Amino acid sequence: MDTDLGLDAQLCFALYAASRATTAAYRAPLAELGLTYPQYLALLALWEEDGQTVSALGARLRLDSGTLSPLLKRMEGGGLLERHRDPADERRVTVHLTDAGSRLRERAPGVQRRVLEASGLTVEEMADLRRLARKIGAPDTSDNDNDNEE
Repeated sequence: MDTDLGLDAQLCFALYAASRATTAAYRAPLAELGLTYPQYLALLALWEEDGQTVSALGARLRLDSGTLSPLLKRMEGGGLLERHRDPADERRVTVHLTDAGSRLRERAPGVQRRVLEASGLTVEEMADLRRLARKIGAPDTSDNDNDNEE
């Protein structure tokens, strides 16, 4: 097998460049909401299932506790969520959206529209790209995903 070692032939570079461009496309619309990209991801997970344990949220977001805890602390300080210790097991902490955190969901579709526009992709191409990216390492969450909306 002849291997092309050119930079543009590398899957890792294409994914890296696409990831950076996608994250950059989120920056302005999220700034208007007062959110960072990781905060937005945490909100997305909590909008799907409020009241998750910190460990479940970390698993869903693929973040370790050293990264997730400061993120949640900042979001709690910003009034977006609250953390509660389980009285029966103080090691167990659940994360709950505040009204302010829940209300941001109403503005989230605008973020998605702007990212789709910035990508230059069609809705179908975006759905195809998401499906292909999941094959590489993300879990299949197709039951929870409407690939016709971005």
